[in-house]
Formats: sequence, C-alpha cells, structure tokens
Amino acid sequence: MAANGLSATEKKVAFSLASVFGLRMMGLFMIMPVFALYGQHLTGFSPLWVGIAIGAYGLTQAVLQIPMGILSDKMGRKPVIIAGLVVFAIGSVIAAMSDSIYGVVFGRAVQGMGAIAAAVLALAADLSRDEQRTKVMAIIGMCIGLSFALSLLMGPIVAEHMGLTGLFGLTAVLALVGIAIVYLLVPTPITQAPKGDILAAPAKIKQLLKNPQLVRLDAGIFLLHLILTAVFVALPLDLVDAGLAKEQHWLLYFPAFIGAFILMVPLIIISAKKKSARGMFQVALGLLLAALLLLAAFPLTLWVLALAVLLFFTGFNYLEASLPSLIAKFCPVGEKGTAMGVYSTSQFLGAFCGGLLGGGAYQLLGASGVFLLAAALVVLWLLLTLGMTNPVMLKSYTLAAEVNNTSDAQRLAQQLSELDGVAEAIVVLEEKVAYLKVEEHFDLRQARAVLGFVN
Repeated sequence: MAANGLSATEKKVAFSLASVFGLRMMGLFMIMPVFALYGQHLTGFSPLWVGIAIGAYGLTQAVLQIPMGILSDKMGRKPVIIAGLVVFAIGSVIAAMSDSIYGVVFGRAVQGMGAIAAAVLALAADLSRDEQRTKVMAIIGMCIGLSFALSLLMGPIVAEHMGLTGLFGLTAVLALVGIAIVYLLVPTPITQAPKGDILAAPAKIKQLLKNPQLVRLDAGIFLLHLILTAVFVALPLDLVDAGLAKEQHWLLYFPAFIGAFILMVPLIIISAKKKSARGMFQVALGLLLAALLLLAAFPLTLWVLALAVLLFFTGFNYLEASLPSLIAKFCPVGEKGTAMGVYSTSQFLGAFCGGLLGGGAYQLLGASGVFLLAAALVVLWLLLTLGMTNPVMLKSYTLAAEVNNTSDAQRLAQQLSELDGVAEAIVVLEEKVAYLKVEEHFDLRQARAVLGFVN
C-alpha cells in the first residue's frame, strides 16, 4: 500500500461507496425542485401536503439513522446497506404508483426507512487505513454535494419528459444500481474499524447534548435543512410566476449551484487563514439572510430571483461543508461516531420539519411568508452563533492498542497524554484502540513508540 496516498483498494472503496451514497441522495433530492409544479394533478394536493411529501423521508431517516448503524455492527455492513436500498426502491415504487399525494407521502416515508448513511460510512471506515480514512470520507462528502447539484439539473428534465411517475421510477432504478455496486464492487471487510470513530453509542448521547458547542452545531444543521426544504416548497412556484417555464428551471438552478461552489472557495480559504470559523459562519448566514429577503421582496423579478438563488447556495454550500468538520473538532476524543449520529439525526429531522413548516406557511401566508419565516430562523441562528467559539486546530488519530486490562489501558492513556503535542488521549479496552487529538507539531512516531513499548 502507498504510505502517503490511497491504495487501489481504498480508491475503489471510496468511489464505489460515494456512488452508492450519491445515487440514493439524488433519488431523495430530485423531487425537491419539481414536486410543487408536477404534483398538482394528485388527489389531495395542497401546499401543506407538498411540504410534507418533500420532507417525509426526513422523519423516518431521523428515527432510524442511529439504529441502522448499530444494526450494521451486529449483522454486517453490506447486508444492512443492501436491505436499506431495497426498502428505498420499494418506497420509490409506492410513490410512483400513487395517484394521491397521501400515497406519495407514504412512499417518501418508506424511502427514508432505508437509512443507510451510518452503515455506508462505517463500511468505508472498515475498508480504509486510519491515516487515509479522512480522504475516503472527503470523497464521499464531495459526492453528496455533487449529487445535490445533479438533482437540481436532472429533476426538472426527468419530470418534464417522464412525469412524477417516471421520476420516482428512476429513483427505484438508481437504488437497484446502488445494490449492484455494493454487491459487485465493494469488498467485504474482514475487520471493523473502531466504533468510537464511526457509530453512535446511545449511552453517550445525553453527555454530548450537554456540550454547548455541539448543541449549537446540531441546531445549525437542523435549521439549515429546515430552511432548504421550506424554500423549495415555494421557490419553484415563484420561478413560474416570474416567467421561467418549469421545464427550464434547471437552467437557473444548475449554474447557480456551480457558481455558488466557486464563490464558496474564498470563504473557506479566509476561514482557514484567519482561523475564524465563527466569522465566516456568520458571513455565510448573512448571505442566506440576504437571499431570503430578496426572495420575499422581489418574488416576480427573474434576475433578482437568480441572484437570490446564487447567494442562497453560496451560504448553504459553505455551511453544509463546514458543519461536519466543526463537529469533528469540537467532539470529545473517541466520540465522533456518536456526535455525527446526533448531527445526522438533527439534519434529517430538520428536513421533515422544513417541509411541514414550509407547506403550512405557504398555505397560510404565501411564498413571501415562507421566505420571511425562513429569514427569521436565520436571525435566530445568528444569535446562536454569538456564543460560538473558534475551534482549536487539532488533528485526530486512531491507533491500535493491544491492552489486556483496565489498568493497562489507564497507564497507556496517561503515557500518551504526556507526549508533546497531545491535547487529549483515551484508550478503550473493549475496542483495543487509542484515540488521540493532537496539535500540528505532534510527531506520530512518539505515540507509535509508546504503543510498541506497551505491546
């Protein structure tokens, strides 16, 4: 294996699992820009039910996210992933065959029951070395962002040529393609990565909810996806009213999303150079707020709507990319899996609440009411950031530790914590692993020497 880069197997794992994740997320996201426009023939159609249909997957995802990860630890990653994709395909077929909005809601809820995110990330961790795991996860993360951009492109095109039935049918096919990738391309792991890095431990959730920085970030991802889902209840209808035919919406969404990716880069560079995560966070929230106020104030001016969409996705992309990184920096050593489990649950719950709130607000207050409500939530989020601190820039390492009893584990943890550059160290006897958070100048050879001595 290459010491400083991904091995051939790790590249195969990264891109195959990224494809599985991306195909599934496309299936969930493609409905967002089109359902309010193409679902008007469904029995029971109303703005409230549009919002519920768009966000329904979030509720079942939120409920099952952590349990499915734990189940994958007991039954194996690949069986749980394949079963989840089968359930997702079944939900897609239910939605495709429905002639009422209630059937679509049920189908979307079943889609969400195929909650495989934790199992996919755990499998990626099982099949990658400790020092390369971050790169593998980054590839998967980038693919999720790309899948969202492609869903904005493909959703309007597919819906125009195949209708909602064809769109949901395509999502079922994408799930079957994902099953084939898992079965044919992804190796079966022989060992499992340390649980603390990848899977949630329910017993530790209460402890993490007492961490004010983590709670702020969990509230942030909840609000971000609430706002996103609510906006897409109203935005497609505003674009039609502004004169953009529904089959042409991708001509606005896709360039705006790509432009937003480009505009996001300076925010990331400035944040890294100035080590001011909170400052750039607030700038990104300012972009969201400006976009929502423009959407509320100029609902029928196409060029203003296009500018608002660009600003919205610039802020959204930065926040979506930054939040997981901040979770990893703020969470206690050895508890990243639990912290990310709570984070993901908050994200999906936000999507459900956004659909419910957005649909209800549109029905009562119209599109401008939705955007103003979303703007008020951004202001609330800005207030939450006032107590946010900039994280200390630390690296994380997970190392094998062949300890045989509690006293060995405690002694080893003490030795590791005394090394120059170690900010935090914990040794978990049950997992036979040492978790370290270290400063930039830390020399990993020190830790390996200590571990070799103990072994």
